[in-house]
Amino acid sequence: MSVLTRDEAQTRAQLLDVHHYLVDLDLTTGDETFESTSTVRFTARAAGDTFVELKPATLHSATLDGAPLDPAALDGNRLPLSLTEGEHELRVTATMRYSRTGEGMHRFTDPTDGESYVYTQLFMEDVQRVFAAFDQPDLKAVFEVAVTAPDDWTVLANGITERQPDGTWKAAPTPLLSTYFVCVAAGPWHSVRTEHAGLPFGIHCRRSLAPHLDADADEILAVTKACYDRYHEKFDEPYPFDSYDQAFVPEFNAGAMENPGLVTFRDEFVFRSAVTVTERQTRAMVIAHEMAHMWFGDLVTLRWWDDIWLNESFAEYMGYQTVNEACSDLFPDTWIDFGVTRKAWGYEADQRPSTHPVAPDPEAVPDTASALLNFDGISYAKGASALRQLVTWLGEKDFLAGINIHFKRHKFGNATLADFIDNLAAATDRDVHGWAEQWLRTTGVDTLTPRLDGEGLHWNLTVDRAGTRPHRISVGLYDRDPSGDLVLREHRELDVPQDAPAELTGPRPALVVLNDGDLTYTKLRFDEVSAESALRGLSRVPDPLTRAVVWNALRDQVRDGDLAPADHLAVAGAHLAEETELALVQGVLAFARHQIADRYVPADERPAALATISGIARALLRRTEDGEAPGLRLTAVRAFVDSATTPDKIASWLDEGTVHGGPELDPELRWRILARLAVLGATDEAAIAAELERDPSATGQEGAARCRAALPTPEAKAAAWSALFDSDDLSNYLFTATAQGFWQPEQADLVREYVPRFYEAAVALGDRRGPAMAEAAGRYAFPAYAVDADSLALGERHLADTPMIPALRRKLVDQLDDLRRALKVREG
Repeated sequence: MSVLTRDEAQTRAQLLDVHHYLVDLDLTTGDETFESTSTVRFTARAAGDTFVELKPATLHSATLDGAPLDPAALDGNRLPLSLTEGEHELRVTATMRYSRTGEGMHRFTDPTDGESYVYTQLFMEDVQRVFAAFDQPDLKAVFEVAVTAPDDWTVLANGITERQPDGTWKAAPTPLLSTYFVCVAAGPWHSVRTEHAGLPFGIHCRRSLAPHLDADADEILAVTKACYDRYHEKFDEPYPFDSYDQAFVPEFNAGAMENPGLVTFRDEFVFRSAVTVTERQTRAMVIAHEMAHMWFGDLVTLRWWDDIWLNESFAEYMGYQTVNEACSDLFPDTWIDFGVTRKAWGYEADQRPSTHPVAPDPEAVPDTASALLNFDGISYAKGASALRQLVTWLGEKDFLAGINIHFKRHKFGNATLADFIDNLAAATDRDVHGWAEQWLRTTGVDTLTPRLDGEGLHWNLTVDRAGTRPHRISVGLYDRDPSGDLVLREHRELDVPQDAPAELTGPRPALVVLNDGDLTYTKLRFDEVSAESALRGLSRVPDPLTRAVVWNALRDQVRDGDLAPADHLAVAGAHLAEETELALVQGVLAFARHQIADRYVPADERPAALATISGIARALLRRTEDGEAPGLRLTAVRAFVDSATTPDKIASWLDEGTVHGGPELDPELRWRILARLAVLGATDEAAIAAELERDPSATGQEGAARCRAALPTPEAKAAAWSALFDSDDLSNYLFTATAQGFWQPEQADLVREYVPRFYEAAVALGDRRGPAMAEAAGRYAFPAYAVDADSLALGERHLADTPMIPALRRKLVDQLDDLRRALKVREG
């Protein structure tokens, strides 16, 4: 199959003006394939040769202006077309394959009730798995979709759908859309419908999740409506589509997809078990993120994939900011969670060999395969952080004015980075072009360090910068009161680089926090006095967002080898038990458990690291016995289970069906405990089968696969490996669950023989099953526990000598860099 190059897309865009697609899908022809007919009306501006893309099981026929084309002319995924100048109509009929990898038209049968569901995910280059199309974002057209489906199914699409007298479903014609936004979701959906602002709104899930969706429907719809109203206060252009549906679909690869009028979400967001408020906040943020795309991405679309950050950075920033504004009664400060979780993702990505500018040069994204690699922590988290800094520097009023100019000039069209910056510049006297060059065209993370000179009541504050970007920051100056609490003296606004040192009056502050408020994107270090205050008094810092900034600085110091992992664990042990902000507890515990305990400490120190984490969890459990902080208690239970080194306590919880003092064990906790018992060799296949009979749902199937792969026997490992790599029977989610169970630090000797086998197996899998499964293999099936020089050398050798698809290569580059960093941290 050929990937589309940027040059080919530009040539085709100069030749063609695409007007209209009529897409007819028949979903009643079996479980493996469906029938697809597409009729495309377009204009050739001159005579010339081009092609249309299609990936069929069987191409039955193709006609151009009524004249037949030879199906045998299909070359991979390209059907060649020779055009005369003028109007044309292309009609293509084919049989297409359903997917089990989350790409194209994905089909899922619910093990709970046997009901089947299908949905499309056509991002980047997967529309050709469903119907013939000129598959590039700048050839927008109107789409009319008709679907033949089983009698008891409901069909959802980008526009309002209606069932016709003949039983087919037809969707209202869309405005001009890029091909990758077309969406169909069909099945016996459970739906909750309402109306808002004169438009139909709906949320949908598979029938077996109906009680769980109903329980959260009020919250989901309240968040949706609040964000919709807030965007209409920010944006001059009204919502541009005829309805707003949100479908929670099974085995979805991403968090969600911004299909106009029909957003698809992974259906883990329909919570079957207890969750924390931060997990609900994440769902709200994703709702807001995808809705922001209705304007930035859908109404105005990138011209080529080098500008994907225009979509994702904007939606990421708007998602957090809009939930913060519109849903503050439910979620008081979303930026804390952003700082602890998303920003860390960006920092990590930006320090790897695979880093790239937020806005890469067009030449760096020559084709769709390379473009797919940029959906990472840089395009999302770093880009959103850059936009937050831009708003701080520019002012929100001018920022939104520029955004609205952008929408007005390019609505239902395509735009580039240059267009975006020009439109922002039109709303301000500031040098936006210079800012963009310094922030969007460069790589890496700056580091800011405070330096205080003086004595008595007169001090000069200088901010030393390692890096090149300008920063507008808030500096927090804190004093220690007689009780030992750190009390804010003042916030000082500074531009870095400084024209002159900042003059401070009063005693030397006990703690100086640069970037207090987390308004820029940078790593931080402390002066000597502040470092001591931070380590001793972190829980005494009054504002949780400031504590997040300090925790992130400590995290970066560990990753950079400037703070021993054991010292970080000691700080966590001293302060987390008193922490009130749930996002901080979750973020710090996750870093301690999965990076420090699993990778950064040597094997002989790992039991002590797990004991520290268990001790924090026990302290939090004691603190939450009154039931006043259920989210903290749930987080503590999860951490205790995941860090257990002996099975007795968690096995007793599973036997009794409850944690002493609560909570009762729901399916998520039961599978979590069973998975840990499997790692510890304290359960068996009979117990897993019994639990699966108790919970035969899709998540139960995943839990069983994870547990079986985690059993510490040669037979279990051989069976799991074979399921992963010797056949293609596993769906994307079952593959992930099996891979998550397979590698365990406690089982290093048992699985050592599989480390050298991974690379050849992953390369073959990627070649067979494509980028989504290759990415899953690189992320979840990589032997991350094997932190040793031999493992690193093995991986580097394969990376240098073995051809592999770009999605896998990028993932392995990142994994090996993480391995290299872990070795460096261990060496001190």
